Amino acid sequence: MGKQHAPGFLKIVQDAKTRVRECTVADVQARLATGDRFTFVDVREESEYAAGHIPGAIHIGKGVIERDIEAKVPDPTTPLVLYCGGGFRSALAGDAIQKMGYTYVISMDGGWRDWTGKGLPVEK
Repeated sequence: MGKQHAPGFLKIVQDAKTRVRECTVADVQARLATGDRFTFVDVREESEYAAGHIPGAIHIGKGVIERDIEAKVPDPTTPLVLYCGGGFRSALAGDAIQKMGYTYVISMDGGWRDWTGKGLPVEK
């Protein structure tokens, strides 16, 4: 069972999700299988990323994404799939960078927990 989140946090996540496109881990797998190209962005904390992440993912923590996204992904039309532990922080981060002009932003609902739960590849 997932972590119990505070009502105020859930409220802002639900608001962000009204503006951010979402996909599932299965959707991402299907895109990868067809050769679709996009950049994975892991928005979890640095310690979470260091413990394991999706192969090829770049790390830009949710707390600094607005500051660092333009240096790491200068083209705002780059297709991005953001993920976190379960899909809440990635929705918030996606909402923020869309406000900055990033146009192809998707939050992976289920995030790291669903990815690892399906036994998909990880790297450290």
